[in-house]
Amino acid sequence: MKLTRFMQEKFPDLELRPPLFYNWDIGIRFELGVGWERGMAYYDSPYLLGCYKRAITLFEAIHKPTDDIFVVIDVLDLKRGKTINRELQNFSPYVEKSLLYRVKHQTLPFIYPEDDEDGAFKTQRFTLKCKAGEVKYKPLLKALCNTDLGLKPLIYHRVYFVNINQETIYHVYDDRGSDLLATSPETIRSIYNKFNEWILDYDRNEIDEVFS
Repeated sequence: MKLTRFMQEKFPDLELRPPLFYNWDIGIRFELGVGWERGMAYYDSPYLLGCYKRAITLFEAIHKPTDDIFVVIDVLDLKRGKTINRELQNFSPYVEKSLLYRVKHQTLPFIYPEDDEDGAFKTQRFTLKCKAGEVKYKPLLKALCNTDLGLKPLIYHRVYFVNINQETIYHVYDDRGSDLLATSPETIRSIYNKFNEWILDYDRNEIDEVFS
């Protein structure tokens, strides 16, 4: 099954673009970074270690190692396709070399069309279908949490984990939080119950209504 077909069947009319939580009726928005204070952007800070722990714990609770997933990396192409081959290397640190031949590429409209009036920019989408256990998800999630803090390793691009078996989408948008979407509340009710204290309070009332 290809990503496009899966999305059309399971998440019709949903575009893989932020903010996912506000564009789908069934989801949870989690707070990853807690207790931010100026000067905490350093390696092994309590703030950063807390981000890592939550992002990784949620991934492991959502995905079984044997689940079939799509790992999607969206590159905002401001150079009009001149760096496509280089951007393919974004997968290299996080999967075995033998899996790279499976990576599929699409050129899509710019992910922020409101900022691209003449249609000059594009989104370069790279998609890998694999088992969840084949992804080196811990360093990948850490790199996503590092990005806005300016710490290396980091990855500037949007990364989505689309679980075919569980019918979920998991997206860490930065060190502040992550979105989890599903086709049914029952699919992620156990996540909602177990990690309820991690839910972002700003959206809590809306989320509670989904599971009430």
